Amino acid sequence: MKSKITFTVPAANVMDAAGCVLLGEFNDWNLDRGIYLEKQADGSMTAEVELTAGKDYQYRYLLSNGHWVNDDAEKITSAFSGFPVVNCIVQVKAIEQTVKAPVVKTKNKVLKTTPAAEKVKSAKAAAKVSKPKSAISKDDLTKLEGIGKKIESLLNKNEIYRYKQLSKTTVKRLKEILEAAGNRFGMHHPGTWPKQAKLADQGKWNELETLQLQLKGGK
Repeated sequence: MKSKITFTVPAANVMDAAGCVLLGEFNDWNLDRGIYLEKQADGSMTAEVELTAGKDYQYRYLLSNGHWVNDDAEKITSAFSGFPVVNCIVQVKAIEQTVKAPVVKTKNKVLKTTPAAEKVKSAKAAAKVSKPKSAISKDDLTKLEGIGKKIESLLNKNEIYRYKQLSKTTVKRLKEILEAAGNRFGMHHPGTWPKQAKLADQGKWNELETLQLQLKGGK
């Protein structure tokens, strides 16, 4: 089955380009099959594409001025001609089919039950017993190139919440965390994450931005 996905390049990323083409795994990075975006009133550019549900796709945008840019979606670092390149990645969720609830007949009335009824009851019971965890101070790890929301969540599950913690985590340990989470995460290259995290922890945002611009080098 297909799902409609809207791709949007923010106005700040469009810069002074007159046109923009969407390229990715869904069109084999083939410019002849590129999808041209339409400019919006706010200066951004958008395109709506039908993609197969339940799959992940890497993609980027090629501006008419020859520059490659990304949008604000989750990022993934891939190897191209021996060099790391940061692409965007879209995860098209599988379409869930609706299942009709079974009907239970009694002597006086007909009751409808849902497959999730027992889970709801269990969740309510657990809510009465469990106590809320104290809030954990976190940094926005997605400000680092190559880290999106899902990877940030994965790092948090491994008790890495702050830039300082990440800066002191070895690349070997980060690779172990990614590989343990499955093939999709194992594709990422965390080699620069500790260095980026150290700059962020020290508040050296200009140096961090310079480093990230280098990591975003064209294909």
